[in-house]
Amino acid sequence: MLGEGILKGLAETARNFFGSYVSKERLTTVQYPDERIPTVENARVFPFLVYDGPDWEAGLRCVACQICEKECPPKCIFIEKSKDKKPDFVGKMQFYPARFDIDTSVCMSCQICVEVCPFDAIRMNTAFELATDDRFGGLLLDRKHLAHSNEYYRSIHPTEAAELDARRAEEKASVEAKAKAAAAAAAAKAAAAQAAAAAPAKQPAEGGS
Repeated sequence: MLGEGILKGLAETARNFFGSYVSKERLTTVQYPDERIPTVENARVFPFLVYDGPDWEAGLRCVACQICEKECPPKCIFIEKSKDKKPDFVGKMQFYPARFDIDTSVCMSCQICVEVCPFDAIRMNTAFELATDDRFGGLLLDRKHLAHSNEYYRSIHPTEAAELDARRAEEKASVEAKAKAAAAAAAAKAAAAQAAAAAPAKQPAEGGS
């Protein structure tokens, strides 16, 4: 029948409209901001930087590799690499961002920066109440405003964060095991060398007549 799909759509709209007066399940609106719908885990707004530990500056996971800056389609990320290095979560010395800015007026929340980051340092935030009367400075977020703890990351993306924490813990344990094995091998080698040096030299055999 011609127009059957349109009639079905109109019927569903009418069912939801009139049903919202008698059924709470069909009531799709809430009295915001007094009432709030919980944000789903897969929601994404703008990126943020993850840090470990109590100090956001020392614990930033970002190593200023600038991959996200290069891959960002609207070019809203600006990074300056540090001159010195700091240890990462496994103790390896890494660079860090002396400057990390994201222009949220340009960002299109595509999440490409998250997908290309090899250090799990940037993730998508779910906070959406970001209105400001400063159309320039208020929309340009620096690294201090972008930094959020790993605990915050767990609170908004619990499933993803748990998987990531498990992988990072496994990587750290592997690095520590290799370092321990290397230290034990070095100690055994040094002990063997010391024992060889302390052993008395063999006397040459006396010749017979």
